[in-house]
Amino acid sequence: MFTQFKYWKPYISPYDPCKPIEIKSYSTPPQLYLGFQPPGLPQFSSPKEALRFGTLWPQLFSPYPDPQKGVNKRE
Repeated sequence: MFTQFKYWKPYISPYDPCKPIEIKSYSTPPQLYLGFQPPGLPQFSSPKEALRFGTLWPQLFSPYPDPQKGVNKRE
């Protein structure tokens, strides 16, 4: 299984005047892991639900922003 959000710990200089961001993140879209669309890919049950998620296929849904709150925030 893949994860759409990747995390890393950047180098933090002892001379940096700003408060460091200890963990940074970025997202990768799910279509990068899909390749060609397989036949019979499940679809949302209603057009209303598909519009709510912004895609017809649940496998291509990508939440925004990062659901793991507080990871990429300066506090």
